[in-house]
Amino acid sequence: MTATPPLSSHAQRFASLDIIRGVAVLGILLLNIVGFAMPGAAYENPRAYGGWHGADLLVWGVNFVLFDGKMRGLFSFLFGASLLLVTQRAEASGRDPARVHYTRMAWLLVFGLAHLWLVWDGDILAHYALIGMIAFPLRRLPTERLVVLGLLLVLAAMAMFALIPLQVWTLEHAAPGIAATPAHIRQLQGFADTFGTPSPQAIARELARYRSGYADILQARFAENATMPLTMLFFYGPETLAYMLLGMASLRSGMLTGTWQRERYRRWLRSCWGVAIPAGCILAGWLIASGFGLLPVTLAGLTLTAPFRLLMILGWICLLQLVLQPGRGLALHLAAAGRMAFTNYLVTSLICTTVFYGYGLGWFGQLSRWQLYPVVFAVWALILLWSKPWLSHFRFGPFEWIWRSLARGALQPIWRTAF
Repeated sequence: MTATPPLSSHAQRFASLDIIRGVAVLGILLLNIVGFAMPGAAYENPRAYGGWHGADLLVWGVNFVLFDGKMRGLFSFLFGASLLLVTQRAEASGRDPARVHYTRMAWLLVFGLAHLWLVWDGDILAHYALIGMIAFPLRRLPTERLVVLGLLLVLAAMAMFALIPLQVWTLEHAAPGIAATPAHIRQLQGFADTFGTPSPQAIARELARYRSGYADILQARFAENATMPLTMLFFYGPETLAYMLLGMASLRSGMLTGTWQRERYRRWLRSCWGVAIPAGCILAGWLIASGFGLLPVTLAGLTLTAPFRLLMILGWICLLQLVLQPGRGLALHLAAAGRMAFTNYLVTSLICTTVFYGYGLGWFGQLSRWQLYPVVFAVWALILLWSKPWLSHFRFGPFEWIWRSLARGALQPIWRTAF
């Protein structure tokens, strides 16, 4: 057996991006599994459903500090970096980068809407397509301006998120006469059903819906989520755009491509996580001490975590660059999972909705929070086991191939070897 030759610096850079993307596509399921398996409010508030003591509380706390929003942020960083790479390749080959980019985003929007309406209402692809369209003209900004604009957008996102706890505080401290009106009660209960402890009736409706057949779930999804991409564009758009721009800057700086000196990664990791992890633990402690009250959940869980989320994302990039070396061991399987991230994201939704919804195994609402994680680990194992063998025979994942063929207007070669 001959030794595997060392990768060139060019290959290492792209392998580094694939590895981080592979970690992100696995890590995002740590949070999405709650969206697949439990009523919606459980995602923001463990007291809403699924248990908030013992092992359930421990699982929530680890996710809150280390993973919640951070894996989505990694995806956004990598999406921005990929946007830059794709347009640079288009320019280098003499193609119109705007045409290439907007065609890709248009088809991604189609995939996202199909995923949102037909499979799962937690879709992120349609949101990325819309933000990607906005990000394209900003790609030519100097790196320093990308960083400044990204940080300003993080602050704008904080201001946007702060509107919810401000509304909650206003409702909770309304004058007695106002607080007694039916409109006021409905509005406060609406926030409770989303971020607090939903009414038993709201929980019962959601359980009945997702334990029913496909037609009933589909009807409810169209009724309630038809305009979700526009809502997300308004509420999450500034943060997502910030991360995409910072991803472009990270690519140019060498942070994402693995070209920094190892000591520089260590220094950034210590600085970022040395602030973000203690801050996350303090916020988690406050939420627990408050009994996951509505105002603390919306203030700590949505608003105050935003700047520390960015620091955690940067720390994750540094940690992965330090511990996962391209071309070795687990990194090979993670890189393959990352190259097929689009397929693996969609296949994960198909698997999990089949496991939890009524037209499949019907496990929706049946497991406590910690009991969801054997399912997560099983899906991880499938992704890691199938991605590398698939790519040994094919050039792309199946959905990557369909997307690429649609965007280019012709079937693209998929077989790695000719027969």
